[in-house]
Amino acid sequence: MRSAKPSTDVVALLQSLIRFDTTNQAPGEAVGELEAALWIEDLLLGVGLEPVLLARDDSPHRANLVVRVAGTDPSLDALLLHAHLDVVPAEPEQWEIDPFAGEVSDGYVHGRGAMDMKDMAAMALAVLLEWGATGSRPRRDVVVAFVADEETDGRYGARWLVEEHPELFAGVRVAIGESGAVVEEHATVDGRPVRLARVSAGERGTMHVRLVAEDASGHASRPGHGNAVLTLVDALHRLGHHEWPLHVSTLVRAQLEQSAAAMGLEVELSTDVGVLAAIDALGEVGDAVGYTIRASTTPTVVDAGYKVNVIPGHAEAQVDIRCPVGFEDELMTELRRVVGEDVAVEPLVREPPVDAPIDGPWFAAMAAALRHVDPEVVVVPACMGGGTDAKSFCRLGIDCYGFAPATLDPDGRHRSGIHGVDERVPVSSLEGGLEILRYFLETV
Repeated sequence: MRSAKPSTDVVALLQSLIRFDTTNQAPGEAVGELEAALWIEDLLLGVGLEPVLLARDDSPHRANLVVRVAGTDPSLDALLLHAHLDVVPAEPEQWEIDPFAGEVSDGYVHGRGAMDMKDMAAMALAVLLEWGATGSRPRRDVVVAFVADEETDGRYGARWLVEEHPELFAGVRVAIGESGAVVEEHATVDGRPVRLARVSAGERGTMHVRLVAEDASGHASRPGHGNAVLTLVDALHRLGHHEWPLHVSTLVRAQLEQSAAAMGLEVELSTDVGVLAAIDALGEVGDAVGYTIRASTTPTVVDAGYKVNVIPGHAEAQVDIRCPVGFEDELMTELRRVVGEDVAVEPLVREPPVDAPIDGPWFAAMAAALRHVDPEVVVVPACMGGGTDAKSFCRLGIDCYGFAPATLDPDGRHRSGIHGVDERVPVSSLEGGLEILRYFLETV
């Protein structure tokens, strides 16, 4: 039954979202996002908004919900906020609290998805419900997409929406999503505390390839000249241990320079030695940068053989590749050289690196929203080593940022457990994040 006055309490909304088990095990699994999407749809309809529920015909339980709120100035570009409803699996026996109970205790909201990223979904939902209940409107059109399947590859979520329903995002110029704008406190070189918030303005590219080795099969007791397994293993060893050269993009350079300035460090970034020294000097502030300054090629799946005394004629593996902005051509050329001519390289997924401007009004508006709630925070741009649904939405010509804000907890609690055990967010950080997000959406 539809609630006449739906709660806009962001904590209660997050608790309810966590209680929907939207575990993304694999494509086609029975558990999906439909029930959570229907619950959100009912709340939005209850305040007069007009959400659209969409799912692929072959997987109706993998549902997406998109709603557009008209702005007061139709001449302005539209803004997209995207938040995925699916979560990675949890192993309840390892958790102190049931991962799908949505319990609040010790100043935290506990549960799978509390950080990734039902917190952002709850904040977006709270703002939408407030707008609907009060009749308030943002300056520009705001499109909010609650999407499925981010934790796999988006084939039922953002990627499918972009391919099959691009009209939903007409007029959108910029998008905000996960992984950015979390306020953290660090000690500078002179011991002075500084509060930093990194807004993601780019991501390394994601490429998945299959390596295939073929040779004659035979009896294992009589090994001959060729062996598909050994050929493949040799290629994987070369690839897994290959040291890719440093490639520091303009965004990563800005991240290092601005982070160092905030921390009271002088850095010299004209050489590889200087870049590595800067990352090391920044400590935990620079940890994530180390994953963005070069490509990575990580073997993850290997498949060969069917009987222990038979040398198989076919062996294959899958490799996860991450690529810095501007390094795609060099990476693919070097990849084939390192793998060798005896192993075929078959592309599976190719999502290019993405980046967005950090010197324009959109980034400035995000920084202003953070400072509206925390005047002392230093906002710096950042590049993600992994990937998000931004890679799909970028295909529509949308500049994408990681802006899922959270404030410091005054009692020292920290967000933790993402993709791991006992995932949780401090209540005060969630409430502060809502205030930042609300201000941004209403003033940008």
